[in-house]
Amino acid sequence: MQEQNRNEQCKDSRQHEYTSAINNNTIANEILTLCDRIKEKITPTIDFNTDNLIHILEQCKIDVATNIPPPPVCLEIIQDKEEPVALGTLGNFSAVIGKAKSRKTFLITTALAAAVKNALVLDCINSKLESGTTVLYFDTEQSKYHVQKVVKRVCELSGIQEPLNFHAYGLRPYRPAERLQLIEYAIYNTEGVGLVVIDGIRDLVTSINDEEQATNITSLLLKWTEQFNIHIIVVIHQNKGNTDARGHLGTEVINKAESVLSVTKDTSNPDISIVEAEYCRDKGFKPFAFGIDKTGLPYLVEDWQVSGSTNRKPGIIPLDIPEETHNKVLKEIFAFNPSPQYGELQTQLIIYFQKYGVKCGQTKAKEFIQYYQNKKLVEKVKGNGFPKYQLLLKVG
Repeated sequence: MQEQNRNEQCKDSRQHEYTSAINNNTIANEILTLCDRIKEKITPTIDFNTDNLIHILEQCKIDVATNIPPPPVCLEIIQDKEEPVALGTLGNFSAVIGKAKSRKTFLITTALAAAVKNALVLDCINSKLESGTTVLYFDTEQSKYHVQKVVKRVCELSGIQEPLNFHAYGLRPYRPAERLQLIEYAIYNTEGVGLVVIDGIRDLVTSINDEEQATNITSLLLKWTEQFNIHIIVVIHQNKGNTDARGHLGTEVINKAESVLSVTKDTSNPDISIVEAEYCRDKGFKPFAFGIDKTGLPYLVEDWQVSGSTNRKPGIIPLDIPEETHNKVLKEIFAFNPSPQYGELQTQLIIYFQKYGVKCGQTKAKEFIQYYQNKKLVEKVKGNGFPKYQLLLKVG
């Protein structure tokens, strides 16, 4: 009898140890929780009967005869007397990329202040939101103390001591799935949201190189912005060895974003950070620089000129790139889309040159298109609607 009791006790002990091991495997649980959470949000909820699908397709149908107004501007860049450039519009998301400590958050601080105040800040970033629109800020990696410093900068830059339309959250203690859930709840349940900033989108996934998670996170960004007609800004680091955004997540963010801004420390003067438009669906803006004053607030560097002093390849021109690379890029682009419009060709040049280690921004892509036309590698063909481009280079 005593032997039987000992056996039962051992059995119970082993079961308890097994259960504890399962429950304490926090890494595995975290990954499974995040995957389940994302899949739950992405898994189609459409009732797949024919009548319902027809109704949904009708709602999605684009009618050329219908007047669809352009999306309202959320933030814009104003430089000198030039036409303002849309930095972000409602219904879309944008990205800020840069190396660690390049002062990305200081740039974000300026955008937040402009949105909170609904006015021009730093003499170049302007908000077009309606007065009183709610602004949400989520920081995923800093302590409460440092997040509060960001909040205080926003208040000082906006000139509003305690803005009622600004809500900031430090999500550092939580797991990726929990951060995602908290952000989503805030977006769904905060009244009058117009701008959301997620400083550290990398911390919403367990791996930046998980293709499924990367696709699903960007799908959520597209869903939220479309559903609530808001603009979201996400911040993501660049790789240590190059200027690409990190991992599959970075690639997905760059491909889907309306605008991509880079923040880079000036190598000749590390007290200055340079902001450039890596990609904009609207026209780009001229690079500008900002510094940090003694009070810890950003200020615009007046009369700053591009001098090739950033840590990227300065002043690259088409002749700097081997002819073989040009040909490969063009063949790949036109194999994917035989008749791209100007904006499509421009975007694809930026993306495909990145594969070959060539940093090509929007302005450079324009120069490349003109170069290809001059070299009779491509030609612009006019017809019904917008002009398109055709490849003249022989594919072989």
